[in-house]
Amino acid sequence: MSVDVLSRVDPDIDVCQYRPMSKSLELTPVGTVACCSPLVDEPLSAEAAERIAPLMKALADPVRLRLLSLVASHVDGEACVCDLGDAFELSQPTISHHLKVLNAAGLVEREKRGVWVYYRVSPSALGDLATLLGGVAG
Repeated sequence: MSVDVLSRVDPDIDVCQYRPMSKSLELTPVGTVACCSPLVDEPLSAEAAERIAPLMKALADPVRLRLLSLVASHVDGEACVCDLGDAFELSQPTISHHLKVLNAAGLVEREKRGVWVYYRVSPSALGDLATLLGGVAG
Protein backbone atom coordinates (compact mmCIF):
# COMPACT_ATOMS: atom_id res chain seq x y z
CA MET A 1 0.00 0.00 0.00
CA SER A 2 1.25 3.44 -0.76
CA VAL A 3 2.12 5.88 2.01
CA ASP A 4 -0.49 8.31 0.65
CA VAL A 5 -3.29 5.76 1.12
CA LEU A 6 -2.11 4.83 4.60
CA SER A 7 -2.10 8.50 5.67
CA ARG A 8 -5.81 8.78 4.77
CA VAL A 9 -6.88 5.68 6.72
CA ASP A 10 -8.74 6.34 9.94
CA PRO A 11 -6.45 5.44 12.85
CA ASP A 12 -9.19 3.24 14.35
CA ILE A 13 -9.18 0.98 11.27
CA ASP A 14 -6.66 -1.83 11.10
CA VAL A 15 -4.43 -0.98 8.14
CA CYS A 16 -4.19 -4.66 7.20
CA GLN A 17 -7.95 -4.77 6.55
CA TYR A 18 -8.07 -1.58 4.50
CA ARG A 19 -8.41 -2.10 0.76
CA PRO A 20 -8.76 0.80 -1.63
CA MET A 21 -11.86 0.52 -3.82
CA SER A 22 -12.52 1.89 -7.24
CA LYS A 23 -14.66 5.02 -7.30
CA SER A 24 -16.15 3.88 -10.62
CA LEU A 25 -18.59 1.49 -9.01
CA GLU A 26 -21.40 0.95 -11.47
CA LEU A 27 -24.78 0.00 -10.07
CA THR A 28 -27.22 -1.97 -12.15
CA PRO A 29 -30.80 -0.73 -11.96
CA VAL A 30 -33.17 -3.16 -10.27
CA GLY A 31 -35.42 -3.20 -13.36
CA THR A 32 -32.69 -4.77 -15.47
CA VAL A 33 -31.86 -7.41 -12.88
CA ALA A 34 -35.34 -8.44 -11.79
CA CYS A 35 -37.55 -10.54 -14.01
CA CYS A 36 -40.28 -8.06 -14.78
CA SER A 37 -43.34 -8.03 -16.95
CA PRO A 38 -43.07 -6.23 -20.28
CA LEU A 39 -45.75 -3.89 -18.92
CA VAL A 40 -43.09 -2.45 -16.63
CA ASP A 41 -40.44 -2.15 -19.34
CA GLU A 42 -42.49 -0.24 -21.92
CA PRO A 43 -46.10 0.73 -22.53
CA LEU A 44 -48.31 -1.83 -24.24
CA SER A 45 -49.09 -0.86 -27.83
CA ALA A 46 -52.67 -0.06 -28.77
CA GLU A 47 -52.75 -3.07 -31.09
CA ALA A 48 -51.51 -5.46 -28.41
CA ALA A 49 -54.00 -4.06 -25.88
CA GLU A 50 -56.86 -4.56 -28.37
CA ARG A 51 -55.73 -8.13 -28.98
CA ILE A 52 -55.11 -9.10 -25.34
CA ALA A 53 -58.03 -7.32 -23.57
CA PRO A 54 -60.69 -9.83 -24.73
CA LEU A 55 -58.49 -12.68 -23.50
CA MET A 56 -58.18 -11.08 -20.07
CA LYS A 57 -61.90 -10.34 -19.96
CA ALA A 58 -62.75 -13.97 -20.74
CA LEU A 59 -60.32 -15.18 -18.07
CA ALA A 60 -61.72 -12.82 -15.43
CA ASP A 61 -64.33 -15.45 -14.51
CA PRO A 62 -63.03 -18.15 -12.11
CA VAL A 63 -64.97 -20.92 -13.89
CA ARG A 64 -63.46 -20.01 -17.25
CA LEU A 65 -59.99 -19.71 -15.77
CA ARG A 66 -60.33 -23.21 -14.28
CA LEU A 67 -61.77 -24.57 -17.53
CA LEU A 68 -58.79 -23.24 -19.47
CA SER A 69 -56.46 -24.84 -16.94
CA LEU A 70 -58.32 -28.15 -17.11
CA VAL A 71 -58.21 -28.22 -20.90
CA ALA A 72 -54.51 -27.26 -21.02
CA SER A 73 -53.49 -29.87 -18.45
CA HIS A 74 -55.63 -32.67 -19.90
CA VAL A 75 -54.02 -35.63 -21.64
CA ASP A 76 -52.81 -34.64 -25.12
CA GLY A 77 -53.74 -31.00 -24.37
CA GLU A 78 -57.37 -31.45 -25.34
CA ALA A 79 -60.51 -32.36 -23.46
CA CYS A 80 -64.01 -33.42 -24.35
CA VAL A 81 -66.79 -31.33 -22.87
CA CYS A 82 -67.96 -34.57 -21.23
CA ASP A 83 -64.66 -34.73 -19.28
CA LEU A 84 -64.99 -31.25 -17.79
CA GLY A 85 -68.39 -31.37 -16.07
CA ASP A 86 -67.30 -33.37 -13.02
CA ALA A 87 -64.92 -30.61 -11.89
CA PHE A 88 -67.79 -28.17 -11.28
CA GLU A 89 -71.15 -28.08 -9.59
CA LEU A 90 -72.63 -26.58 -12.74
CA SER A 91 -74.96 -27.89 -15.38
CA GLN A 92 -73.58 -29.07 -18.71
CA PRO A 93 -75.23 -26.14 -20.57
CA THR A 94 -73.51 -23.67 -18.21
CA ILE A 95 -70.13 -25.29 -18.80
CA SER A 96 -70.79 -25.24 -22.55
CA HIS A 97 -71.60 -21.53 -22.30
CA HIS A 98 -68.28 -20.82 -20.55
CA LEU A 99 -66.41 -22.86 -23.17
CA LYS A 100 -68.21 -20.90 -25.88
CA VAL A 101 -66.96 -17.64 -24.30
CA LEU A 102 -63.40 -19.00 -24.18
CA ASN A 103 -63.71 -20.05 -27.82
CA ALA A 104 -65.12 -16.68 -28.91
CA ALA A 105 -62.20 -14.93 -27.20
CA GLY A 106 -59.77 -17.19 -29.07
CA LEU A 107 -58.42 -18.91 -25.96
CA VAL A 108 -59.57 -22.38 -26.98
CA GLU A 109 -60.15 -24.07 -30.29
CA ARG A 110 -62.99 -26.55 -30.70
CA GLU A 111 -63.51 -29.58 -32.88
CA LYS A 112 -66.72 -31.57 -33.12
CA ARG A 113 -66.29 -35.36 -33.26
CA GLY A 114 -69.57 -37.18 -33.53
CA VAL A 115 -71.83 -35.95 -30.75
CA TRP A 116 -68.97 -34.59 -28.59
CA VAL A 117 -66.98 -31.38 -28.84
CA TYR A 118 -63.28 -31.42 -27.99
CA TYR A 119 -61.40 -28.31 -26.86
CA ARG A 120 -57.71 -27.44 -26.89
CA VAL A 121 -55.91 -24.28 -25.82
CA SER A 122 -54.92 -21.91 -28.61
CA PRO A 123 -51.11 -21.60 -28.68
CA SER A 124 -51.23 -18.06 -30.12
CA ALA A 125 -53.54 -16.86 -27.33
CA LEU A 126 -51.25 -18.39 -24.71
CA GLY A 127 -48.32 -16.68 -26.43
CA ASP A 128 -50.05 -13.30 -26.16
CA LEU A 129 -50.77 -13.88 -22.47
CA ALA A 130 -47.22 -15.06 -21.82
CA THR A 131 -45.83 -11.97 -23.52
CA LEU A 132 -48.05 -9.75 -21.42
CA LEU A 133 -47.15 -11.49 -18.16
CA GLY A 134 -43.46 -11.77 -18.95
CA GLY A 135 -43.26 -15.51 -19.52
CA VAL A 136 -41.91 -17.41 -22.42
CA ALA A 137 -44.40 -18.67 -24.95
CA GLY A 138 -44.06 -22.34 -25.62
